[in-house]
Amino acid sequence: MCGIVGYIGHEQAAPILLDGLERLEYRGYDSAGIAVLSPEQGLQVKKAKGRLKVLKALVDDGKAVEGTLGIGHTRWATHGQPNDVNSHPHLSQDRSVAVVHNGIIENYVEIKEFLMGEGVQFRSETDTEVVAQLLEYHYKQTGDIMQAVYRVLHRIEGAYALGILCADLPDAFIAARKDAPLLLGYGEGCSFIASDVTAIIRHTREVSYMEDGEVAVVRADGIRVYNALGQSVEKEHSFIDWDVSAAEKGGYAHFMFKEIMEQPDAVRKTISPRLRDRRVVFDELKITPEEIRRMQRIVIVACGSSYHVGMVGKYNLERLLRRPVEAMLASEFRYCDPLVDENTLVIVISQSGETLDTMAALRQAKALGARILSIVNVVGSSIARESDEVLYTWAGPEIAVATTKAYSTQLVLLNMLGLYMGDILGSVQPAEYARIVEELQALPAKMEEVLENTERIKYLASRYFNHSSIFFIGRNLDYALGLEGSLKLKEISYIHCEAYAAGELKHGTISLIEDGTLVVALCTYAPLFDKSLSNIVEVKARGADLVALTDDSHKDELRKTVENVLSIPDTHTIFKPSLGVIPLQIFSYYMALQRGCDIDKPRNLAKSVTVE
Repeated sequence: MCGIVGYIGHEQAAPILLDGLERLEYRGYDSAGIAVLSPEQGLQVKKAKGRLKVLKALVDDGKAVEGTLGIGHTRWATHGQPNDVNSHPHLSQDRSVAVVHNGIIENYVEIKEFLMGEGVQFRSETDTEVVAQLLEYHYKQTGDIMQAVYRVLHRIEGAYALGILCADLPDAFIAARKDAPLLLGYGEGCSFIASDVTAIIRHTREVSYMEDGEVAVVRADGIRVYNALGQSVEKEHSFIDWDVSAAEKGGYAHFMFKEIMEQPDAVRKTISPRLRDRRVVFDELKITPEEIRRMQRIVIVACGSSYHVGMVGKYNLERLLRRPVEAMLASEFRYCDPLVDENTLVIVISQSGETLDTMAALRQAKALGARILSIVNVVGSSIARESDEVLYTWAGPEIAVATTKAYSTQLVLLNMLGLYMGDILGSVQPAEYARIVEELQALPAKMEEVLENTERIKYLASRYFNHSSIFFIGRNLDYALGLEGSLKLKEISYIHCEAYAAGELKHGTISLIEDGTLVVALCTYAPLFDKSLSNIVEVKARGADLVALTDDSHKDELRKTVENVLSIPDTHTIFKPSLGVIPLQIFSYYMALQRGCDIDKPRNLAKSVTVE
């Protein structure tokens, strides 16, 4: 996730900006830059690809850039490869405006085409540059930078946290926010903006948090905030009493829990640029409809949680496409003499884009003639570079080893791909397509609803954390969901747990059930609810303790049999795992917390597996 910091006061800005950016390094980035305004030097922009030390060397730790007003940025690339040109800040054509931006401008192509028609020449491949160029365009028309800002905000669509410098505004800078975090900091004779309090906590602990649609004019002697209508807003100030380490986690005790809570926003960022006029669009794909129609088979290749995404994808894509779909572990794919050819689409899923087993499987599939479509998070990663097609999740970096938001964004992106291809193949009827899109749009809000109801899960964790063996059972999509729930629990709590297809219980695994065995029964897949209920009765009769998960439509029926029932909002079948995984993540988190485990860095595990 990109980082923003801004400062205005009486000290030199550049060293303060660099210090703030250094404190944001944990967020992950591929380039960094600063813009500083001074009466003598005007608007100065310095930026560089790579680690922050490259930028610091370029500006002599800030001493080479004069001025007491500036903005800084660390970039996690989404639009355009990581390089000096695509780095922030971005300048308008006449160098009157500099902009830093977190988020995604969804309609940037439309705006860019308009501005190019007006004679504007673009330097970068980014969506952010359109903000700088559009600001200049409206500033020339109005002669008022605030009017220009509001015109731009009414024109752009998507998510943004913006820091804006204007060469003609020597005593202030402007900040704006929608669907991306941005806070204001109040110091002695100085003021700040930041995307995370860790960037400024060395200088002030008095902050306020910008709301969607708000615009702030930041001066050394104070900050004025306005709403979307231009009306003045009084902000409530908060005092931050965290230490720096806690501030880096945004106030959460662990990165994992923070990232669980970030999932609705992460999913929004994955969905929003690819949903236009109630249609799923993938502007980044080169594969043609004719080529999609020629694909006779799909193979999903991944490791760990990404493989569990693939297991859900097998069920959903077969349902949407009426084509055979197979999910395979990447570590097994390369040794099984796989049956893929030029009529096979191989979907490779990886958070880091550097997983060695997955990379080897990709290369083997490509050598056999298959077309490779990768779903990754890291722009410019090895898997992204070597694939024929790339879909970025745009989830931002994950710090906790146990994945949460990467799983969720991969899953929603794979479902969107299935809907997109199903429309091309004619295997999804218009009415069903419309219903799925409606539920897709509602998905982030329903995820937020699940996250608002965690107390019952916390209680269940306090009750069962001392169990030494736990089983997950489910059918169809619930079986695939159980695989991820089981992995999360074993990863961070070190409890032995397994996921079983519920229909297989009577074929051997029910022998493991004895008095007090904890069974987590997943019953969100409505077509097989009655059969899942029968499996619950089977394990209950043998003394199992039960925690069950279902949807709101079935919770009352399930409570007739099971004492501990958790529920998720009703949604379309293909999105049940997207909602169902959240209670399982939270359950795992609180189980590990009760056991005193190192949740963010579980033993023996690494975030990116680059060895076989």
